[in-house]
Amino acid sequence: MASGFFALLDDISILMDDVASMSKVAAKKTSAILGDDLAVNASKASNFSSSRELPVLWAITKGSFINKLILIPAIMALNYYFPHVVHYVLLVGALYIAYEGVHGLWGYIFPHNEHGEKKQVSEKEKIKSAIITDFILSIEIVLIALDSVKEASFTTQVVVVSLVAFGATIGVYSLVAFLVRLDDIGFAIAQNEPEDSFKYKFGQFLIKSLPFIIKALSVIGVFAMLLVAGSIFVENFKEIEELIPGVMGELIAAIIIGGFVMLFIDGGKFLIEKINL
Repeated sequence: MASGFFALLDDISILMDDVASMSKVAAKKTSAILGDDLAVNASKASNFSSSRELPVLWAITKGSFINKLILIPAIMALNYYFPHVVHYVLLVGALYIAYEGVHGLWGYIFPHNEHGEKKQVSEKEKIKSAIITDFILSIEIVLIALDSVKEASFTTQVVVVSLVAFGATIGVYSLVAFLVRLDDIGFAIAQNEPEDSFKYKFGQFLIKSLPFIIKALSVIGVFAMLLVAGSIFVENFKEIEELIPGVMGELIAAIIIGGFVMLFIDGGKFLIEKINL
């Protein structure tokens, strides 16, 4: 009996060691998606009045947890019974990420101004939109985390993917909460302080830096998406790596493939609009 108990403890210890080491690998592979997740949600949550930022963010966070509760069992079951399907879902997700990355890059290179009045969108609709975006990004987080532990046992896969997925939600939304309140933190520091004091200047710096931080995260997120997609393409099509090895090959592959996807999707939308006219 005692030997069986200690054998069980030994098995648990081995499992936890595997989980710890594989979780680091999975977290590293999903870090680019997390960067984009952070940029997207910081941008969405910062477009509300100060009193509504945290309630809105909490609503999005709850939606993110529900997304993970739906996706993890569904993708794990799909991987268990139809592992080859998961592989193609990952590639489709890479196409979407490449498209989003190129679309963002195109917007930076060829910025355009929106003309006319923008349609007023309710808070509920904005939250719904953010949760849908989180759902799409969550699919990629779960798939990439799963792909990084595909050789492990099913139990290890479940634990690692769950840790990475839920850890991503906690980490990303905690940081977003900090970022969207950065201006309020700066205001609190600067309040009632002389204008030539360090505290006042530091508080003003925090207030003014928030838009630049959100913008920087957005730019980083675009290149992060391209590199994530590129790494998936290179891993599945070794010919790309033979042509252009390294990170540059991943970036170029993502831009070219994403460009074709953007041409297909946006070109299709343009033609549909013209036909409807």
